[in-house]
Amino acid sequence: MSSYQKIEYRIGTDGQIHETVLNGEGSSCTLATAGIEAELGTVLQRELLPEYQNQAEAEEATHLPNQI
Repeated sequence: MSSYQKIEYRIGTDGQIHETVLNGEGSSCTLATAGIEAELGTVLQRELLPEYQNQAEAEEATHLPNQI
């Protein structure tokens, strides 16, 4: 089953493109935008939203071995 992501692009008067993944979590945010970023050029700055960290922590927690 496909998963859809909502991605917002804002293009400034200076030509810089600002990209925001609005409904992604964890690495799905960066995976969803990797192709277009490669076509647009070099990423100058990346700011990860709290949703990225929340899912990454949840993924990490599910991969921890059980300890008694």
